[in-house]
Amino acid sequence: MKMAAKKRRKATKKKSKTNIQKNIGYWLFLVGVLIAILAGLITPSTTNTTILWVVAVLGLIVGLINVTLKEEVPFLVAALVILNAAGYMSLIPVIGQTLTAILYYIMAFVAPAAIVVALKAIYHFGK
Repeated sequence: MKMAAKKRRKATKKKSKTNIQKNIGYWLFLVGVLIAILAGLITPSTTNTTILWVVAVLGLIVGLINVTLKEEVPFLVAALVILNAAGYMSLIPVIGQTLTAILYYIMAFVAPAAIVVALKAIYHFGK
C-alpha cells in the first residue's frame, strides 16, 4: 500500500514539473513572437541587433524546453514555411516591407529553436 502511494506521489511530482516547463515554454514563445511582431512594426529596417539577440536567445530556450518529441516534425515544417515565406513578403505593395521585417524577426526567433529541435531529432534517431 505504501509503495503505491509513493509511486503516485512521484508521478504527480514529475507531472507538475512538466506542466511548469510547458507553461514557461508557452509564455516564452508568446513573448518571443510578440517581441518579433512589435520590433517589425517599430523598426522595419531589421538592424536592431539587441532585439535580434533577445529573440534568438528566447528561441533557443523555447527549442530546448517547449518542443516535445511528438511535436518535432510539425514544428520543423512550420519553421521551414516561415523561413521561406519571408523572402516573398516584400512583393506585397504598401505593407510588404513591414511584413518582411516582422517575419525577419520571427525568423531570428524560430531559427535557433528549429536548430535545437533538429539536433534533438537527430539525437533521438541515433538512439
